[in-house]
Amino acid sequence: MAAENHGWVGMGWDWTDVDDIRRRLDEGADPEKWSGGRPLHRAAVFGSPEVVAELARRVEDVDAPENGVTALWEAVVSRKPDNARALAAAGADPWRPSFGGYSPGRLSLAGPTPHLFSVPEGVGLTASERAAADEAARLITALGTFDYDGMGLACVTGIDVAEAVRRLEAAPVADEVMEELLEAPHEYDMDESLQFIGVTSVPGGCVVTQPWGYAPQMPGVLTRLSVDTVCYGLYANPKSGNQGSIARHGTVEGWDLHPGGGVQENDTSEEVLASYLYQYNAVAYSCAFAGLRPTDRRAVVGPPDLWVALPRRDYWSH
Repeated sequence: MAAENHGWVGMGWDWTDVDDIRRRLDEGADPEKWSGGRPLHRAAVFGSPEVVAELARRVEDVDAPENGVTALWEAVVSRKPDNARALAAAGADPWRPSFGGYSPGRLSLAGPTPHLFSVPEGVGLTASERAAADEAARLITALGTFDYDGMGLACVTGIDVAEAVRRLEAAPVADEVMEELLEAPHEYDMDESLQFIGVTSVPGGCVVTQPWGYAPQMPGVLTRLSVDTVCYGLYANPKSGNQGSIARHGTVEGWDLHPGGGVQENDTSEEVLASYLYQYNAVAYSCAFAGLRPTDRRAVVGPPDLWVALPRRDYWSH
């Protein structure tokens, strides 16, 4: 058995075949090591409950951490409830504190399977955490599922369409101009098509959107929109994934963020909860960050309340 593969050569994304896993283990595969990590953590996310149970009974410590978290944490965050149950049955601790002070068990109370574990007396969500979880479920349902690759948007707290247009010094665009552009926006020169954005008022603020480009997330747009308020920008880059940004009081304070990308080690408790609630839901995450409460997806996919043209200026050297 080559030292570098620990008996797991050929294993990739699929850890669901318990017969194959059991054979490998019986032939000497290391239950503690796989490609720089732990097989149990891999199976918690990409495996079946049978594989999780098989590995769990062979490791020395079912709660051994990888990158600061247990396999049970990974199963909960990845929304694999059957794998989480298998780990708990093998002795994993649902109430062991992890990122942001949350335990896997307490975090699960905010998700789609709140009855995953037997909850000790006195353990639960705070009123604000419960409200955040309820709003996440409502918002994700309201927006639904749609393709937003290549889209840019900015979610702005506390201002409406008229104020957003004033801050951007934008001008309304005639319907016939937009009808022609919308038929094939990618056939236009980018410098021209990036001028045009849609703006829509929603409960809590407004959404600035561009279905074909990144203009709403340009620094010069975000800083103007965020004067005396906060703005979350998103560009769903088809090449590199979702790119988020935060502007507050006219200053960009966060760039190249990953909305919907999952929980990170240094997240605050509020960020852990939001990242868990909106995992793989970058648009909903962006709306929630700005406190927007749209009742449907129109503000994002259109038609907007108003199409406007940005004045020509440098939006990068702001």
